[in-house]
Amino acid sequence: MLRIVLVQPGSTDFDDQGRIKGSLDIPLSANGTGQVARIVAELAEEPIEAVYASACESALQTAQALALDRRLKVKSVPKLKNLNYGLWHGKLIEELRQNQPKIYRHWRENPELACPPEGESIAAARERAQLAIAKILRKHRQGMIALVIPEPLASVVRGILLNNELDDLWQAETDVGGWTLIELEEGAMPVNDASHGGASHGRAGERPAQTS
Repeated sequence: MLRIVLVQPGSTDFDDQGRIKGSLDIPLSANGTGQVARIVAELAEEPIEAVYASACESALQTAQALALDRRLKVKSVPKLKNLNYGLWHGKLIEELRQNQPKIYRHWRENPELACPPEGESIAAARERAQLAIAKILRKHRQGMIALVIPEPLASVVRGILLNNELDDLWQAETDVGGWTLIELEEGAMPVNDASHGGASHGRAGERPAQTS
């Protein structure tokens, strides 16, 4: 059995302000640093053997904190870089909800069919993420690994691993500093997963998270 800890990085200043960070390279905020410390403490006894991270500063900082005491080298995965939101980068989520309600609703209800202006579609993000995950899973068939990926790409990866449809990505966008444990039988679909920390909404097959 392979156990995958899917970690959402700690928050950035944009997360704390309710802004869309997408693929922007932003470091952890003071709040995010505290969230990472909690994640590291919660996972301290877990036998994580490898740590993979999205190619962005907040994910790499979170991954490095997780890898430090284990003396592991973080493996940055460019194909797991967060979604490119194009012209939405830096905008307040609330601003989009008020000023572009139809687009906001379409992104919430039909994310697979939506694409931010001058940005990347979920379908394109899923395609590159599938390639990255397949490569990782070929290397790891047993044991435990950590994947440190920001939202909404973390939800896309969770959907790949669990063969789930996407939930509300605006809700996911606000999820930071949490983690999900997913268990995969070799050559089979996931058999279990449980969420902890930042996420506050349940998904099929998940135990709703405990917020701190």
